[in-house]
Amino acid sequence: MNGEIRAREVRLVGTNGQQLGIMPLREALRIAHEQGLDLVEVAPQARPPVCRIMDYGKYKYEQSKREREARKKQRIIDVKEVKLRPGIEEHDFQVKARNALRFLEDGDKVKVTIMFRGREISHPELGEKLCWRLADQVSELASVERPPKLEGRNMVMILAPKH
Repeated sequence: MNGEIRAREVRLVGTNGQQLGIMPLREALRIAHEQGLDLVEVAPQARPPVCRIMDYGKYKYEQSKREREARKKQRIIDVKEVKLRPGIEEHDFQVKARNALRFLEDGDKVKVTIMFRGREISHPELGEKLCWRLADQVSELASVERPPKLEGRNMVMILAPKH
């Protein structure tokens, strides 16, 4: 910017994007100074380097404003967990299903974990049946991202929102 530019000649671009041609650095700085603006090097790797006449403070402000807007639009997707047991009662299952629906409506993924205790592990098909039952219950809002899979004493399935 301004006095920090180290090229002898520069290709000058005006405030509204018009090409002003190749000229000595001193001449480009004089033109920028007359307009009360800064000379900013935008393409230092070009031959000759490209410089633009602009209000650098205003440019930096606009850039930070754009970055803030972009950050605001980003949505961090969390993974919420719903834990069940193979012998879960009907009402408890409905409560867990409602929780899963709420998480999916918020745009979060849901990790369904079936915890096996003791000898329950000898009937993994019960856990798988329970997983698919929950997936059917929330099928209008979610799709199965990862089908039920036994991991140690737990069976894990991941549901992702459909939007």
